[in-house]
Amino acid sequence: MFVRLIAATALVLVSVAAHAQEFRIGFVNTERIFREANTAKAAQAKLETEFSKREAEIVASGNTLKTAVERYERERPTLSESQRGTRERALAEQERDVQRKRREFQEDLNARKNEELQAVLERANRMVRTVAEAEKYDLVLQEAVYIAPKHDITEKVIAALNAAK
Repeated sequence: MFVRLIAATALVLVSVAAHAQEFRIGFVNTERIFREANTAKAAQAKLETEFSKREAEIVASGNTLKTAVERYERERPTLSESQRGTRERALAEQERDVQRKRREFQEDLNARKNEELQAVLERANRMVRTVAEAEKYDLVLQEAVYIAPKHDITEKVIAALNAAK
């Protein structure tokens, strides 16, 4: 009876050890995918194209304001009190307009950037699943405090993303 119990325990331990050796873990560095994958680069280029004209307009507005402020500072001593007040109000209004345009631009850019990154992430996650299934990974993590380089499958995922159409 005792021999059977030891034999059964040994069999269970060997079975658990064998199963534990088959368990495969992978890791994907999402930040690296956002930097290196062609889809992420294309999304970044798309955003730059989409927002470059608007950004240039805001920069031009800021430069116009700066020039107007400099001109006002030069002319200020020769202006009457009412002219100074009028110009200061106009400059303050122009500055508020530029700040509002910058804030709206940044909000719109952030929203579009989040949309594009979400699309890249969804595509990357599908590719992670494809690579994980093909290579028989049991678990793939996207965040970890430490991961041994042998478990990092980021390069494989990036290659698969770049190869996919």
